Amino acid sequence: MKKNKTKYIFVVGGVMSGVGKGITSSSLAAIMQARGFRTTAIKIDPYINVDAGTMNPTEHGEVFVLGDGDECDQDMGNYERFLDTDLSRTNYMTTGRVYLEVIRRERNLEYEGKNVEVVPDIPKEVIRRIERAGREASADVVVVEIGGTIGEYQNIIFLEAGRMMKTKYPDDVAFVMVSYLPIPSKVGEMKTKPTQYASRSLNSVGVQADVIIARSEMALDKKRKDKIATFCNIVPERVISAPDIDSIYEVPINFERDRLGEIMCQILKLGNHRTTELTAWKKLVRQIKTVKRPLNIAIVGKYFDSGEFVLSDVYISVIEALKLSAYQAGVKPVLSYVNSKDIETGKRRVTELAKYDGIIVPGGFGTAGIEGLVKVIKFAREKKIPYFGLCYGMQLLVIEYARHKAGVPGATSREIDPTASDLVIDVMEEQKKNLADKNYGGTMRLGSFPAYLKKGTLARGAYKAEMVTERHRHRYEVNPAYIERLEKAGLVFSGTSPSGQLMEIAELPKTDHPFFLGTQFHPEFLARPLRPHPLFSEFVKAAKDHHPKTK
Repeated sequence: MKKNKTKYIFVVGGVMSGVGKGITSSSLAAIMQARGFRTTAIKIDPYINVDAGTMNPTEHGEVFVLGDGDECDQDMGNYERFLDTDLSRTNYMTTGRVYLEVIRRERNLEYEGKNVEVVPDIPKEVIRRIERAGREASADVVVVEIGGTIGEYQNIIFLEAGRMMKTKYPDDVAFVMVSYLPIPSKVGEMKTKPTQYASRSLNSVGVQADVIIARSEMALDKKRKDKIATFCNIVPERVISAPDIDSIYEVPINFERDRLGEIMCQILKLGNHRTTELTAWKKLVRQIKTVKRPLNIAIVGKYFDSGEFVLSDVYISVIEALKLSAYQAGVKPVLSYVNSKDIETGKRRVTELAKYDGIIVPGGFGTAGIEGLVKVIKFAREKKIPYFGLCYGMQLLVIEYARHKAGVPGATSREIDPTASDLVIDVMEEQKKNLADKNYGGTMRLGSFPAYLKKGTLARGAYKAEMVTERHRHRYEVNPAYIERLEKAGLVFSGTSPSGQLMEIAELPKTDHPFFLGTQFHPEFLARPLRPHPLFSEFVKAAKDHHPKTK
């Protein structure tokens, strides 16, 4: 394919947040990739935080970790899944990260004595980062999602960056606005006025939307499409209907029904006359729609508190990884979210979990709800319910086994009780001074690390490989002083670091339990729509066999 000048698509949100900018950006990137263009994606978070690692998960959702260790927004996970690629810290920026770099350059006299101002220097730094991401990926198309909603003060510098790029490259920059059209229950009619106001707010910063993605409970009719076109200054064909659907993986297919890929090629003067190749996507969606047999899985976590609502986004990669493996296995995942604090306080009985085909305990930090999780793990082990522990879920598996099988009743983690005598889970020795100095940013093990797998183990059989590379985000490890004792009691450390010092996977032999396995890493970060993760697939297989009704 003839090399095109890099094109940039900015995706912005109108009316309210949480209506699907991330999935829109991911789907748009997937469509452009499916038309033969080398495509990458960038997420801009309008927070002063330098990265997402310090953000509260119950407010912001999952912290996604890239292979290079960058802690970022969960939308980066969507980009990687939809593009089936690995991204880097170049593809993620925050307000804090941008300002930090401008201040660093000013302190180093890199502005050569000039006045450094919010405008234009901050938007120029944003532009520099966007263009660098495009160069590093050798991209024909760069999709840039601006977090938040139009009209928020935090967005202005990023919208200004987009406006400046549009002025400089009028044929190479496009704006897509994702806007919500409510249907008030007492009115019974889809309302376009909020989208009109959002469009005018975007116009007020010098930007005109080229395409409007109309999110709503149902498909857009011609009358509303024409009305949006009239009052938002675009042709009706560029108003794309985006109704609620059961699976996010259907979004690219829905967009293509309105010829979104062709429209973007027209706007950006790409001159690409290929059709969008979504055969594999269509096959996946057909599979999702046809599976009938239920697979009942309990996700027992400690981050489900969000007022009166359950915020499942905090474990979004776990949920998607589980779904993808379930679809591949021909079963329909039915997920229940169980708050471990309810188990701990007795609000819910652990025996309620007997009805599930499998139990997952995902990652987390802190002490809240921990004893509830230990109860859950013990119950899953004794009742032989397939159990999959991720990061903290693996550490608690080790603690539970040490307490009830290895003769260490006081087993715990330094994170839970730093004064305890039996710290089965402890901080890495070289990080203890950082913790003492409260230098928490220097104590995490982040990014991709290799692990060697033992022959004859469940993990080795699932991966069908001797060595794997997986992504980490944790501060504590299995204490080497207890490994021999745990192994003598029957626990198998089937995955270790190349040095053999760090325990990466713990499991019980299949002769003792159908699936009782925990990983120190986060396998969910590498699950892809067309390439489900082998450990999740092995867990699903065991869960499918747990109850005859799901065989």
